[in-house]
Amino acid sequence: MSGQSLALRRLVKASAVVLGAGILVTGCSPVKFGAAAITGNQRITIATLDTQVTNLNQAVKQYPDTIQMSSAQETQETLSWLVRFQINDELARQAGITVTTAQAQAALAEIYAAAKSSAEAQGLSNVTLDLILAANGIPPDLAPEVGQYQAINNQFIRQVNGGQIPTTTPAQTATTAKLQQAQCEAAKSLAIKINPQFGQLNYTQFQVVSAPNPVAASPGPPKPTSSAGLTPAC
Repeated sequence: MSGQSLALRRLVKASAVVLGAGILVTGCSPVKFGAAAITGNQRITIATLDTQVTNLNQAVKQYPDTIQMSSAQETQETLSWLVRFQINDELARQAGITVTTAQAQAALAEIYAAAKSSAEAQGLSNVTLDLILAANGIPPDLAPEVGQYQAINNQFIRQVNGGQIPTTTPAQTATTAKLQQAQCEAAKSLAIKINPQFGQLNYTQFQVVSAPNPVAASPGPPKPTSSAGLTPAC
């Protein structure tokens, strides 16, 4: 992946309040047939995942000099975001947060403005919202969900900070920790299960990652595998 692409992939996560702080959890129960993931009583179907991966792939192809992403990465990134959206929806339900369309649109505009400014400062031009989203593994047609995701984060942070977005480093650190804790608890309550064919969820990386392949293991005694980040930290 090019240096520009790596930089772009950090933009959404760095441009607004912990946009990339999706907290994920694996589950041990079998995933129902036809589901890429199950969050609570909701299913992310394989058909939905396939459609959104196709949307992401089409967007990535529009920026061949800027974004380079394998098919596996496209699938894992897309599924990660679909799960994150469900987690934040549950966080909003638990915290009594309601997001209006206008608030979601404003949050999305905030993300785009900050990310566009950062990209242009690096010498990139014609930085569209689609480019920013695709470079962060988000199918561009999910832009409204990104806005809602961020608006929930913003409202939660205001809620735990006396009604205001924090402006000092200590306050930002404290509210981020509270948000991550709330997301962790929301994820835990959903008992998320990921279809093994797509990998597993890593709590530390907040990301769908590849599961070990026992068939491809080296000969000899099995090497112990790390389970760090694969269980809830809350």
